[in-house]
Amino acid sequence: MRYGMLAVLFTTLVMTATVGQAIAQQGIADLRGTWKGESESIVRGSGANTHHPGTAAAEPRFTSVPFTLVIDKQNGRRFSGTFSSARSTEAVIAVLSRSGTIYMVDEDAHAWGTLLAPNRMELCYLHQSAATRIASCTELTKQP
Repeated sequence: MRYGMLAVLFTTLVMTATVGQAIAQQGIADLRGTWKGESESIVRGSGANTHHPGTAAAEPRFTSVPFTLVIDKQNGRRFSGTFSSARSTEAVIAVLSRSGTIYMVDEDAHAWGTLLAPNRMELCYLHQSAATRIASCTELTKQP
């Protein structure tokens, strides 16, 4: 059992290193443009969030929200733009690690993600306030 877990860990590390090497060899992708996707979110609490409306329900609820990420500035691995839904638009700044991980921050929360391909990324977002908790992932596709 222990050797099986070590083999899985080793395989994961090798695959992560391979993806990181591929990104480094290909250079940094041009991320500027419009990206769209729909979230898979779970929300708990009664407070409204920038993108999710509040409810009186105390139980966790599953929601989906269409999002648009517009990246208008990029300098190497650093980029900025706006992340928006029908309810709101927030300014974001982000960096792309050499392994392909995206670290993004807006006014009140953080997102982590992965560059899946030059035209696809997944962003996962965590938000915590006194009234609301949100965990959400969105796969975004770069628009032509």
